[in-house]
Amino acid sequence: HDDSQMKPVNLHEGIDSTLLILNHRLKGNGEKPPIQIVKQYGELPTVECFAGPINQVFMNILSNAIDALEDANSRQNCQEMLENPSQISIGTEVVGNFVEIKIADNGPGINEEVKQQIFDTFFTTKPIGKGTGMGLSISYQIIVERHNGELYCTSELGKGTEFTIKIPIAH
Repeated sequence: HDDSQMKPVNLHEGIDSTLLILNHRLKGNGEKPPIQIVKQYGELPTVECFAGPINQVFMNILSNAIDALEDANSRQNCQEMLENPSQISIGTEVVGNFVEIKIADNGPGINEEVKQQIFDTFFTTKPIGKGTGMGLSISYQIIVERHNGELYCTSELGKGTEFTIKIPIAH
């Protein structure tokens, strides 16, 4: 793909192909049940954007959600995991002249102090060797600076985290 110019993109295809790439991490195995994906896709027009970078944003946010859920599962026994299955929900809708994509997990959530730094370059909560602290920083630049959109995070400890991506339909 030529990512040097904006073109009309079907965002649902981008999300679905990202999920396909991450499928090996979503599937369960003998030790853990699968992570459920709940899609609540609205009717979206094609959106004028840089396809590759937008898909990178989906990849970063979904990978972080999977990491958070896996981390939470590692502290639970089999019964607890079955009673409260890991879930990522993805919702899309048109809001005015914007498309809004919400990606939420039912993981441990993020405290206020961490939330303040979440988009800072090199900030990570992951152990050394696991995260670079670049994913959300780059995602923020792609959405806010390159697409004149918004990227923000809401979270409640013990309930989960939701990232909202808003980008203009046309530029």
